[in-house]
Amino acid sequence: MVKCPRCGYDNSSTAVYCDNCAYLLADSDGKRINNQKRESSWNMGFGKKIVIVLGIIVVAFLLFSFIYNNTQPSEQESLNVITDDGSNLQTSSYPYQAVIEYDGSWYAEMGDPNYLVKESAEGKKTYTLDCAGWERVALDVQKQDYGEGPLKVQLVRNGEVVAENTTTQPNGRIVINYNY
Repeated sequence: MVKCPRCGYDNSSTAVYCDNCAYLLADSDGKRINNQKRESSWNMGFGKKIVIVLGIIVVAFLLFSFIYNNTQPSEQESLNVITDDGSNLQTSSYPYQAVIEYDGSWYAEMGDPNYLVKESAEGKKTYTLDCAGWERVALDVQKQDYGEGPLKVQLVRNGEVVAENTTTQPNGRIVINYNY
């Protein structure tokens, strides 16, 4: 019996190639080749090494995809909702408020720049913006009655004013784009 130096398989004494891995055991004259098992490298063919590396890459990609998809906000969490509840309470889910002050009537578009909620009102109003998943917050407020009083718009984050603007123009319009 001849033991294969690559895979360790016991071959017949007349075998020229290993019956398990096709490793050369004897030269063309039938003389046994004194091959030492290599200790510093993998004892498998190049094709098997490629298959293992590709398998590792596929498993890593699938694991990354699974983690990425499970860390994204759900559809319910990413809805852009504006409410007029009048409260000043701030939570981590609703960190932003839009405060609009004007003695006359006004029109506003507020929220994510790609999904703005439209609102018309009179006087001072505070809107809680559900924008936990947004990268940017946009406010676009304009006077509707062309009055001369001041129109003041504030963007408040967790109780602190992060952006503010005022106009007294009769057709006054204020645009605030805030990136966080």
